[in-house]
Order: sequence, then structure tokens, then C-alpha cells
Amino acid sequence: MSAGHRLGIDFGTSHTVGIVAWPDGRVRPLLFDGSPLLPSAVYAEPAETPGVPGGLLVGRDAVHAARMEPARFEGTPKRRIDDGTVLLGDAEYPVTALITAVLARVAEEATRVIGGPPAEVVLSHPAAWGISRRMTLLEAAKAAGLGEPGLVPEPVAAARYFAAITGERFAEGDGVLVYDFGGGTFDASLVLKLPDGYDAQAVDGIDDLGGLDLDELVVQYTGERLGAEHAAVWQRLREPTTAEDRRHRRMLWDDARIVKERLSRATTTMLHVPLADTDVTVSRAAFEELSRALIERTARTTAAVLRWSGLPKERLAGVFLVGGSSRIPLVATVLQRQLGIAPTVLEQPELVVAEGALRPAQASASAASAPQGTPLPPVPVSPAPVS
Repeated sequence: MSAGHRLGIDFGTSHTVGIVAWPDGRVRPLLFDGSPLLPSAVYAEPAETPGVPGGLLVGRDAVHAARMEPARFEGTPKRRIDDGTVLLGDAEYPVTALITAVLARVAEEATRVIGGPPAEVVLSHPAAWGISRRMTLLEAAKAAGLGEPGLVPEPVAAARYFAAITGERFAEGDGVLVYDFGGGTFDASLVLKLPDGYDAQAVDGIDDLGGLDLDELVVQYTGERLGAEHAAVWQRLREPTTAEDRRHRRMLWDDARIVKERLSRATTTMLHVPLADTDVTVSRAAFEELSRALIERTARTTAAVLRWSGLPKERLAGVFLVGGSSRIPLVATVLQRQLGIAPTVLEQPELVVAEGALRPAQASASAASAPQGTPLPPVPVSPAPVS
């Protein structure tokens, strides 16, 4: 065991993040194929005996393999946590096994980086998860070689991080509104800073709304602009019946996600349509028109959480944007109009929860203190840009 090293893990719907804190105060994300975001995806390799579960590929290896045999792929195991088992190819796998495979990849990388297993592991989970879901997560972590990790609700982890970067701005008795827009789900929480820690006073969410749904809007928009001459091709992409068509459908959706992400930085981009061998132009204006209703729904949910909490607006320290989908420029615009408050966003909002899980649990502790009293490095913070 590596003395003093701590590992924070955010097992997300679309991506998983691992953050390591060194005894000397350094805090760094683990890198998976050069990226801090590990796709929370698994792919079942064919077994020698039909019907018998084979090995599981994880992350980008799984995403790449899925283009060959999509039926063996599960891109969002977190969404399947209540299903018991999942059919991949011709074999059923316990959901716990899928989660274990993802967490084991994180454990393997952490062990390689720090030279041994971490001394402490903390896992985040949605605030609304009950005992059975948390037990499933703990069982998967144990099977992945992570021992018995501590658990922290995701909005509480985000609030700890917010306290560390804002200091006295987030005082005792104040609350922070955490807007968590991830790949598969949306959650809004009002977290209050108390003398002995942080407490999620009000929590609401939309289980079936996330970045994947915005990807689907891009796909639908593309199909509408192909024209009648490509109707047969589009039907093959929407309802594939062959392995080749399923591969092309997977490519289309992967590229739609990339287009969505590019539109946070550019005003226009192109989406290549496989089989049709043509490109469709997608503008930020068109994407915002398509996604506005869904984003406004998240803003209404966030405003309802604030009202339900009963916290006076003058005691609200800020609105903190968390999750990859929160970097979409329209999110900040809609939230500011709904709440009258400029949201706060970081350069990499996907990393907030995993690092926040490693921050002090006690609100009375130094906001920037690390294990063994060593200060963590400051993190730049700024209001989200409003388009």
C-alpha cells in the first residue's frame, strides 16, 4: 500500500474520472490514453464457449471494439444499475461486473502511477441513490481491488470543491446551487455549509436527460437535412439490421457527440454521414434552437430546487456548473436569465466531483487543506461566459 496517497473516483454515466492526491499536496487526474476522462463503457469479448461470459474491455478500447460488434457493447453501465444483469452478445453479465471492470481500470492506473494501492479511496455517487444502489457500487469497488472506499454524494463533493476555490465567499450558513449536467443524467442540488460539514438540503433531477439526448438532437437534425435521395441510407442508419450498418450507426453517434462538443468552441462545424458519403453543416445557432427546450427544463428544475430549499438569495454563494454538458454556452445564458445569477464554471467541469471527494469533509477545516495538512494548489475560477 502506498502511504499517504488518496484516490477520488467519480463513476459517471458517460465518463469516469480518477484524481490522486499525493502526501506532499499535489493533486493530479489520472490519464487514460492521454485523457482524464475514461469512457464508462464496456465491451464483452467473444468467449470460447457460447453463452459463457468472456472478458470485458473498458474505456476507449470498448468504444473502438463496439464498431465491430455493437451488440456486445454497453456505453452507460451506470444507467443499468437497477437491471441486475445485462445481455452483451450471447451472454449475460451482472451489472456489478460491468461497474467492477471500469473501477478496476482506474485502480490499475492509480497503482501504476503511485507505485502501489492508494491508502484511501473515496467514491462519489448521486445524492438520490438509495442503499441498494450504493451497496452495488461498494461491492463493485471491493471486487475491483479498492477495498472499502468511503462514499460521498456528488453535490457534496462539488460543494467541497467550491468552498476550496472561493474561500470566504462561501461562508457558514450559505448555500451553493450545484448544477450537474452530465452525459446521461441531470441533477440540481442546494448544498448548505454547516459548522460540521456540508448537507444537501434539496435535491432534484432528470434521470433521462443528459448529453446523450443532445447528441440525439444533432443526429435528428442531420437526418432532416439529408434529403429524399438519402432516405434509404438514413433508414439503415436509424434501424440497422446488419453488422455493417450497426458499425456505421455507432460512427454517426460518435461523430454527433464530437460535433456537439465543437459547437461549444466554434459557431459552425460539419458532420459526416457514413453510407451517404456526404457532410451536413451544423451551426451553433441551429443546435441552440434544438436544445433550448431541454436546457430550459434543467434551469426550471434548478430554480425549483432553490425555491424548495427556502434559502434566501442573499445567502446563496453561487451557482456552480458541473459535468461535461454544462460547458455548452447556452447553459450559462439560460441559467442566468432564470435565476438572475451568473454561474461559475471551471475549464474542466468534469473533474470537479472526483477532486471534491478528496477535499475536507468538515466545513470548519481550512478550505484548501489536503491530507496531513498540506495545502492544495489554488484553482482559477470565473463566471461562465454568457452568449
